[in-house]
Amino acid sequence: MSNTKTSAPGNTPGQVEDQDLGAAGSQLSTAPTEEISHLPSLGVIGWARWFWRQLTSMRVALLLLLLLSLGAIPGSLIPQTGIDETKVAEFRKAHETLAPIYDKLGLFHVYSSVWFSAIYILLFVSLIGCIVPRTWQFVGQLRGRPPGAPRRLSRLPAYTTWRTEADPEQVREAALALLKKRRFRAHLAGDAVAAEKGYLREVGNLAFHIALIVMLIAFAWGQLFKSEGNKLIVEGDGFSNTLTQYDDFKSGSLFSQDDLDPFSFTLKNFVGSYEPSGPNRGTPRVYKADMTYSVGAYGKDKKTTVEVNEPLEIGGSKVYLVSHGYAPVITVRDGKGDIVYQDAVPLLPLDGNVTSTGAIKVMDGYRDAQGKWDQLGFQAFFLPSYGGSGTAVVSQFPALLNPMLNLEAYHGDLGVNAGLPQSVYQLNKKNMKGFKDSKGAQLRGNLKPGETMKLPNGAGSITFEKEIKEWAGFQVARQPGSGWALAGSVAAIFGLAASLFIQRRRVWVRATTGSDGVTVVEMAGLGRSESAKVPEELGDLAGVLYDQIPGASDATEAEPDGVSDSGAASAAEGAETN
Repeated sequence: MSNTKTSAPGNTPGQVEDQDLGAAGSQLSTAPTEEISHLPSLGVIGWARWFWRQLTSMRVALLLLLLLSLGAIPGSLIPQTGIDETKVAEFRKAHETLAPIYDKLGLFHVYSSVWFSAIYILLFVSLIGCIVPRTWQFVGQLRGRPPGAPRRLSRLPAYTTWRTEADPEQVREAALALLKKRRFRAHLAGDAVAAEKGYLREVGNLAFHIALIVMLIAFAWGQLFKSEGNKLIVEGDGFSNTLTQYDDFKSGSLFSQDDLDPFSFTLKNFVGSYEPSGPNRGTPRVYKADMTYSVGAYGKDKKTTVEVNEPLEIGGSKVYLVSHGYAPVITVRDGKGDIVYQDAVPLLPLDGNVTSTGAIKVMDGYRDAQGKWDQLGFQAFFLPSYGGSGTAVVSQFPALLNPMLNLEAYHGDLGVNAGLPQSVYQLNKKNMKGFKDSKGAQLRGNLKPGETMKLPNGAGSITFEKEIKEWAGFQVARQPGSGWALAGSVAAIFGLAASLFIQRRRVWVRATTGSDGVTVVEMAGLGRSESAKVPEELGDLAGVLYDQIPGASDATEAEPDGVSDSGAASAAEGAETN
């Protein structure tokens, strides 16, 4: 037995066979066939059809996807009005020339601008217009059968042949059973068996594009209806999910207050532990918040624990634990000893050892020499583990090993009555005067728990109480469509992998009786693109089929039309590529 290989002839009567081969491989892809118009003038309908073909082509879809990605860049680099109005105002003030240009281009609200919406909508139309016809065409191929074998199989990229004493019908039946066993769609077509495999390639291609549409819809839905707010809560305090309760809040353009899930919770206790020694000294080991929460106006209280990356899920909202700090309890007394301020003051961490800073503001706590009530303000630095000396404000460890409160005292106008917003953690010293010590320097003090610093001129005193509370920062996020976006991204990955690694291919097995009465078996394969997988697979099939249908005897193979034999291995090796 041997293998024969016929190269493609030139312009010969084989042109009919070329058409035959084209028909055999034309439907290995469901890409729409471009029609060539010979009309001298397209007209309105012709131009509309041309525009639709261009819009629904894959190259335009990829171009629009690229434009969408490029359009999202300024939305990430330039402050957006829907996210942070304050940063937008600061940008306008700092860039008086660029700001009007950005306004005209819609760069302060990229995702709701006309040009970004146009790209988004065109991409939708392009993908849908591309997917629908390909889906129907693919369904038609699934309902049909693989095409019959070309007249000359030897002209296909992978080809092998041998001769056998078995009947042609026996060879075809064996080939049909083998191909079906290998999960080919196979059927008898005249004197040959036609089989096809790799339909999952197009399924993956369609799944990838459908997944893109799902992701785009989910992304748009999430951006339009999302909400995200932050709240700092001291141990013992609570929170109700209303807009007025948030420290800061941002949402999508179609979000309404009615979309907020009705729930409330109370922070009972915060637990934080740290690595005591070694190279990771001070690294958090445990951060958890023990809470009670209720759903609805009359819901029963339930206990739960929220940890980092383990949020509390209520309806469509997730409550994340995002930050932590200390809130020392402070008491301020006036000159008569009456309490004018007493509360736990949350301070913001500055470093990994929770060196914290903040402000203590007392509205009416000091009467000056003219009898006018002044407001009191204290710049505070809290050190959980004080390890310095003098006025050094450095913490050595994040846990409460040696707490110390460093204070600077001021009096005057805090500016809270001016109607302008200001941070509760910063002290506006513009209209404030510092208290002076006996040496005429700024009054400062390092207080340990239970200690008191007296203010000069009978202004009163401030006490660092022995109780130190902890606070936790929570983020309440509502992101509709995130589940669909995740499902779409997973489906897109699997679909893309299928379209890249699965090859659609066809195999034909022809068995005919030669002029000498011996059965001639021909096997050929055709793939959508050049690949070593098609000849390898054809060689494997040929080897198995040869074992089932042995070659002709030596006497027979000595005939002029015969070829030498080397067994099943030769059949496998006979699958060649051009």
